[in-house]
Amino acid sequence: MKSLKKPIKSILNKQVLVLNQNYHPLLICTAKRAISLAFLGKVEVVENYKHKVSSPSFTMNLPSVVKLDKFVKVKDNKIVLSRKNILKRDQHQCQYCLKKGESMTIDHVIPKDKKGPDSWENLVTCCHQCNILKGSSNLKESGMTLIRKPKQPTRINYIRQFVKRDQSSWKPYLYMGNQELSAIA
Repeated sequence: MKSLKKPIKSILNKQVLVLNQNYHPLLICTAKRAISLAFLGKVEVVENYKHKVSSPSFTMNLPSVVKLDKFVKVKDNKIVLSRKNILKRDQHQCQYCLKKGESMTIDHVIPKDKKGPDSWENLVTCCHQCNILKGSSNLKESGMTLIRKPKQPTRINYIRQFVKRDQSSWKPYLYMGNQELSAIA
């Protein structure tokens, strides 16, 4: 009979902030990838977690923030428009009534049948009740208002959503103050 216990999450899957050579945040990778890059001399470890990792030939602190040794020119620094990213941008919160939850829908502010585009500025997280209430009406017709105007997130704002308590060393690189960090769960 198979065990029903959840597998223990490996520390090698911890998230690591990757900075460009000029210290601009680029992306997040796994600690396993960051260790490989450090071992190959492609990154410099800037910050570490409290954990250590060992192999038969070496021991090192688990990287938390790494900086590329060479500058990488980023052609398109835009966040991909997807359901998952819209939900993250809106923090799984209905943009009409502020209800929070995991089973949210995506609503077109200007409905598709009224030529509403699939864009960051026209898509919002919406609860089922508000989505049914709004239907295929625009905001004026439905009498509903948005809590905040939808917009495309920046790379830094996007990465900030992944910061956890044990990643406080990331905050200087993401321009986060103490107030913003204390709001992170």
